[in-house]
Amino acid sequence: LQLSSHVLVLCNAILVAAPAATPTVVQAVLPPVLALCKSSLLQGSALVSLQRFFAALVQTNTPTASFEVLLKAVMGAGHECGTKQAGHSVALCVAGLCLAAGSDKTQKTVQTLIQSIKTPKGPADQVLALLCVGEIGRRTDLSVHVGLEGSVTECFASPSEEVKGASAHALGSITVGNLARYLPYVLAQINGCEPKLQYHLLFALKEVITTPHHADQTHVAVVIPPDLTEQIMALLLLHSESSEEGVRNVVADCLGKLALRRPVDSLPVLAQRLSAPNPSMRATMVMALKFTMSDRPQLELDAALPAFLPRFLALIEDPDRHVRRAAVQALQVGCHHKAPLLLPLLPSLLPLLYQQTIVRPELVRTVDLGPFKHIVDDGLELRKSAFECMETLLDHCLGRIDTHAFLLHLKAGLADHYDVKLPCHLVLARLAVHAKQSVLAVLDELVEPMEKTLALKLKQDAVKQEVDRNEDMLRSCLRAIDALSRMEDVETCQRFQTFMKTKVLGVEPMATRFAAVRLESSENSADGAMDIS
Repeated sequence: LQLSSHVLVLCNAILVAAPAATPTVVQAVLPPVLALCKSSLLQGSALVSLQRFFAALVQTNTPTASFEVLLKAVMGAGHECGTKQAGHSVALCVAGLCLAAGSDKTQKTVQTLIQSIKTPKGPADQVLALLCVGEIGRRTDLSVHVGLEGSVTECFASPSEEVKGASAHALGSITVGNLARYLPYVLAQINGCEPKLQYHLLFALKEVITTPHHADQTHVAVVIPPDLTEQIMALLLLHSESSEEGVRNVVADCLGKLALRRPVDSLPVLAQRLSAPNPSMRATMVMALKFTMSDRPQLELDAALPAFLPRFLALIEDPDRHVRRAAVQALQVGCHHKAPLLLPLLPSLLPLLYQQTIVRPELVRTVDLGPFKHIVDDGLELRKSAFECMETLLDHCLGRIDTHAFLLHLKAGLADHYDVKLPCHLVLARLAVHAKQSVLAVLDELVEPMEKTLALKLKQDAVKQEVDRNEDMLRSCLRAIDALSRMEDVETCQRFQTFMKTKVLGVEPMATRFAAVRLESSENSADGAMDIS
């Protein structure tokens, strides 16, 4: 892709400096460029260069590179592409062509696309038309097309999820092009529709909120006026208690991205609702915090966050398990992206996090299904999130962790459910590298849960999915054992040595599996060493 980007930049320079060479460029470069449009890997500078290439080509005003010829070729590539990413790439190129060709051709193209939206030949044709209208509307005002927003909204009734997603993208994008005209419409639609439709309309609103303040080579800019920001905030808070989990998740995402725009004003509003009686409201507020944090520089947010982080993350001990899980996930994201801000809070947060790794009997229930009974563990997802958070802590905050306490809780996870064991095996393998002495001190105590994992027998009538999951768990456990066996002074742990001889190396097919895992680990280490050199 990098080489493609450089070639397209060169072609752009040729078209500007020597327009007479356009037929040669079209003949030699256009076919592979159209093939590139259909690639699901196209992104970044290559995609930007591609858009500029089409814009430069149409501005040569030559018969072989006329707007109509190029539009037909690019749309043809769009109909042939089979992935969502490729469809977005084609839509961006169509938008670049239209804007370079001028207002008249843009409006005529949009009118044709609207007809494809209303009377499509099929879902794929409708999706491409919606994406193209969206990308054009993001860059120019389409309010002259009366009823456009209604035509796009009607597509939410389609049975195709791809069409619904493209509709949300299109509605949000044309709103970016004219906030005053379309944003009130979107807000009114969200307030007056059923939850399933709200979900897609909120995605349209998210398109607006996530559009950057400042334009760059890949994005246009949008500045949301304070009065509209307040309306958006009020609407999102209203729906933060929705009975639909999907709606709440999108609301949290929108609130988080809105807080990025105005953290000083937004964070107090979110924090105020952390004590709301409805647990759905509390969980949504904590999830919103998660969506504010990323690894990009956010000076205003980073300055405001320290005053609010303790209040948000204290909900790790909330009475409701959904709120606790949201807080654990927020802590994990914070450790990954904002570790320096969280380090002072770890002494008080880690004990709360460790409590979420414990199996709680009150969250385990038995469901009577007639001829048999099924055990449901409502705390499983919370424990899984807690151990995944511990893995992230290990990567970014190892120096502030008491590895002894860390390992005590890890031991329980090694004997837990399949979904919990996998992250625990990863954590143990990393501790074997970064905290050898602490691991050696308790290694013999960790043998029992690993031994039970290797000895687990499936039922005779186990389905393929169960067999595959068991194989994944065995490989995961063996990777951890491999890392442990490589530690210096591991021979002093007698129980582990006996375990290796009798349960791993001394029996088949376990010995063969372990040899394969060890070989894979050695090859990966060698590849890493070559990359560093």
